Amino acid sequence: MTRPIGRRAALSALAAAPALPRLAAAQGAWPDRPIRAIVAFPAGSGTDVTTRLLTEPIAADLGQPIVVDNRGGANGFIASEAVARSRPDGYTFLFTANTTHGSNPALFRRLPYDPVNDFAPVALIGVGVLLVVVNNDLPIRSMQDLVAYARANPGRLNFASGSASSRVAGEMFKSMANVDMVNVTYRSNPLGITDVIGGVAQVMFVDATTSAPHAREGRVRAIGVTSRQRVAMLPDVPTVEEQGFPGYEMLSWNAVYAPAGTPAPIVLRMNELINAAMAKPDIAARLTANGMVLRPGSPEDLANFQAAEIDKWKRLVTAAGIELQ
Repeated sequence: MTRPIGRRAALSALAAAPALPRLAAAQGAWPDRPIRAIVAFPAGSGTDVTTRLLTEPIAADLGQPIVVDNRGGANGFIASEAVARSRPDGYTFLFTANTTHGSNPALFRRLPYDPVNDFAPVALIGVGVLLVVVNNDLPIRSMQDLVAYARANPGRLNFASGSASSRVAGEMFKSMANVDMVNVTYRSNPLGITDVIGGVAQVMFVDATTSAPHAREGRVRAIGVTSRQRVAMLPDVPTVEEQGFPGYEMLSWNAVYAPAGTPAPIVLRMNELINAAMAKPDIAARLTANGMVLRPGSPEDLANFQAAEIDKWKRLVTAAGIELQ
């Protein structure tokens, strides 16, 4: 379903928004009841962890509960469509990742929602890295080991994926390394990494929020980082690029959206509260501990960032040779 208000109109409305102190008079005593934070991924996912960290201080500032509603599955279609169809009254927000608003337009011929025109951008939270992890029983301790093992066992390595970033990262590596690995899709990254731990799947390119705790505790072996630089949380794990794959990079991101048509003063107020929550030292420390680089900014910043990301993901999907679904 596409709403009549597009991104350009939404941003124009934000620019012309009345001052925030007039919010109560313009919209009533917002918020005067609980707010729903619909999360596009299941409990335990990186997006879920981030959402719960941020909504607690936001709820305290607003004086109303924020109910976290996980609606994972179907590549984020379920949650995104639910928010797109919600009343634009400031009581429903989508906490999501690049899968729904950057990657899906590149991976699917048709979507049940318009990732641009059905939403009002609220705030970009941050950009994160992925780790390449393998089952502990495999004789693989580097990306070159992974290539050698895959070539010696063509088609016998399963790489799990529970998000668009996870899948495309694996497909990109397959293409660059010229190896034959089989993608096995999961409803979420936590489910996928559980199977890597158990040996049902053997490899995963997965967000650090989900995978770093398992790597630190020795349940999986981290052999690569998908950013251009090593990360402080696992400084001994080299990047994929420095292990012989120049130009390899895969980053994920988290952001917040409202239904298109949500009053501009509410969007701006929520943006302000999200940025304030990220600025709290304890929350910032917990978010950055798992490799996230925080990116506070305006709703317009998110809109511009998303537009560039959609273009980027289309190039990545094409380069990886992924057939549109």
